[in-house]
This record gives sequence, structure tokens and C-alpha cells, in this order.
Amino acid sequence: MLKLYNTLTKTKEDFRPISGKQVGYYNCGPTVYHYVHLGNLRNFVFADIVHRILKYNEYDVNFVMNITDVGHLTDDADAGEDKMEKGSKREGKTAWEIAEHYTKAFLSDLKDLNILPPNELPKATDHISEQISQVEELIHRGLTYETSDGIYFDTAKIADYGKLAMLEKQDLKAGARVEMGEKKHPNDFALWKFSKPGEQRQMEWEAFGRMGFPGWHIECSAMSMKYLGQHFDIHSGGIDHIPVHHTNEIAQAEGIVSEKPWVSYWLHNEFLNVGADKMAKSGENFITLQTIKDRGFSPLAYRYFLLQAHYRKQLSFSWEALEAAEQGLKRLRAQVDALDTTDPVDFHVVHEFESAINDDLNTPEALAIVWTALKEKKMNRDMIVRFDKVLGLNLNLHEQEGPTEIPLEVQQLIDLRATARSQKNWEESDRLRDEIQKLGFSVEDGTDGQRVVRP
Repeated sequence: MLKLYNTLTKTKEDFRPISGKQVGYYNCGPTVYHYVHLGNLRNFVFADIVHRILKYNEYDVNFVMNITDVGHLTDDADAGEDKMEKGSKREGKTAWEIAEHYTKAFLSDLKDLNILPPNELPKATDHISEQISQVEELIHRGLTYETSDGIYFDTAKIADYGKLAMLEKQDLKAGARVEMGEKKHPNDFALWKFSKPGEQRQMEWEAFGRMGFPGWHIECSAMSMKYLGQHFDIHSGGIDHIPVHHTNEIAQAEGIVSEKPWVSYWLHNEFLNVGADKMAKSGENFITLQTIKDRGFSPLAYRYFLLQAHYRKQLSFSWEALEAAEQGLKRLRAQVDALDTTDPVDFHVVHEFESAINDDLNTPEALAIVWTALKEKKMNRDMIVRFDKVLGLNLNLHEQEGPTEIPLEVQQLIDLRATARSQKNWEESDRLRDEIQKLGFSVEDGTDGQRVVRP
């Protein structure tokens, strides 16, 4: 049986869906004001592993992941600038153009990392009416109050507020960690923010008698409940979402729903660190997937690097570790290429692999089992292809693709790009990659050079 560590109960539990083999699963998606970095992508690979293991266990999964394109302020305490407006000023584009550009970049990263697409990918700006309706319902239930700058959730009205993060043990004092402003309590949070007098925002809507925009937390509650109902199985995200975003989602959702808990299982992945610090957009350790591609690494090498650590363990990124992962993946593919469907198998390997992945998604143990079985010649190609439905490393890729015929014009561009890369002229390398794509081909970078993929 699949066992998952539930952040809500702080225990590893047997997974028992609400409705037979049907599973409703929601993962917090990106705020599309900038490129996602490798730390962000750890969450999306983790969510993909959850998704894949559920499917491997023959669950019918309705997987929903949102796009936050409005309402996420730079300060979790409901202060600061909207990140979309910040991105707009940074690049001299409209907030809508920023959202479109970085959403496309994010989806490209998901494809590069072989992440299964969600069943639904809702945008916050497409679901404003649902968010307004939820705020109206919370107002009707007497769980809110209004200030000069917005409508706030009154956390004192919820007896078990903060249960996910055990905030009751932190003895928060007013103003100790947040700017109080007109808040009644330090943990109260904005459901809807009013536009400032005289301010002309690019993204604003009329509601509650004034122009304004949604709070970050109400977006996820509204979208998840629209697509998954008022009670669903799994909600996941990064560990940094626990004390604020997910805590506030629970409070507002359970202020509305009749059945509690609102979500049965809460899953969270740990940080990706560079040195002693977590990777962050505000720091100098901001590394994107394109950065590692420009350095000559395969995106799936990064996926393999992540799978070597348990999702609930902090992981330290270094270029040396990524190089080791790249080499490890190449050796694994070489071993798989040598397999045949008629090779002898030991079906105990299947049991061991499934026991590992079903023990709270233990991918490091699952990889170790694969390596041992390959060394001891206990698996064939069909078995590893089956396991790769969970690992997502495209281990059967070479056989599926076959050779690519490259036109002379494309080959000339590839040769020029190889020269640019050898000179570390990344701007020219990117320009040539775009030219190759215009001709209907794409190029992937690895430690052994460039690989052209057929159109």
C-alpha cells in the first residue's frame, strides 16, 4: 500500500482516497513574474513523482496545478508590490505580457524535465469571479473584516488556525514578525486588496464597491475547489508554503466547507540549497534550467540528481554534483540500451522497486534497486521501461527516436553554435539555437555535445 508523510498529522500514513480509485490532487504552481529557478523546479519534479506513482498504482488522477499571474505580493505579510507589476517595471512590458512570457518559459521547463502535464492548468486571472464568490461567502459567514486597504480574514474566528505549521506553539505577538497596519491580529491575511487611491493598476477588478485584486491565498482555494470539489485528497507544495500560504488556504477553505479536513494529505518537499542558503530569485544563487543547458548539461541530468535524494531531505546543488548525475544517467542509459525484452528477470525486483516508491516516494532506494538489478542481470528492457513510468528519465528514448537526418543548412548552424559555445559566447549560442528552431529542429546540450531532435 502507498504510504505518504502527511504534514498535517506529522506522520506517515496509508493512502486511502476519498472515492475508490479516484484521486484529486492539487499542487501550487509558479508565480509567473520571472523564470523559475532550480529550487522551484525541485517542487515540480516532486509533484510529478507523486503524480506518476499514483498512476503507477492505477489510480485515476485529476491533477490540477495553477498559474499565479496576479495578487502575489513581495511580502508574505500582505505588503509590498505585486510581483507581476514588479516584473512589468523591470522589463518595460505589460503585466499581461510578463505573465504570458514566463508561463511559456515554465511550460518549456516542464517539457524539458519530462514532467507529465496536469489535467488542468488554471490561471488566477481567469478565475476572478470564483475568488470574489469565495470572499463573499466568507463575509457572509462573519469571518472577515474590512480595512482601508482590503478585506481581511479574521484568524481569531478559527479555533485551530495554524494547525499545519503548529503556529500555536510559536507565541506570535502583534507586530513581532509582520507590519500590523489595521490588522486585528498578526496572522490575519488579505482576501482582497483595494487599489490605492490614485493608483492605476494593470490588473484590477471591481468588487466590494471598489477596484482591487485578489489575495494570493484565495486564488488557490478558489481554483482547487472549482476543479476538485470541496474535499479532495492531496495538496502539495514547497516546505516554505507551510507557515503562510498553505496555513491560510486551510483557514479560508475550512471556513466554507462542511467536511473537514478540507484536504486529506498535505505533502511538502524540502529546499534546494546552494552552499548554506536556499536558492532564491532575490539571491545571487539564482540558477535556471536554461543556465544548466547553456553549461552543456541535459535537463534530465538535473531530474536524475533530484531523484537521488528523498524529497523530504534538504539537497545541496553544485556543478560537481550535477556533473556526477549527468555521468550516472549516461551510464544508466548505456546499461538499458544493452538490455533486451527476452533477458531473464527476477520478479522480486519488481516487488522491491514498488515497495520503495510506495514508502513515501523513496526514489533514492528505487534507483539503488534498479542499479543492483542491472549489475546482477535480473531485469530486461520491459521491466526498466515499466519502472521508468515512475522515474521519468526517458530510459527508452534512444530506441524510440532513431537517427535524425539533418539538412545541410541546419548542420551549418549547429557547427557555428558549437564554436560559439566553445568561446562561451552564450548570447550567440542562444541566437543560433533560435535559428535552428525556426527551421523546425531543436537542439539539446549534453556533456558529449549537441544532439539534434527531429521535428
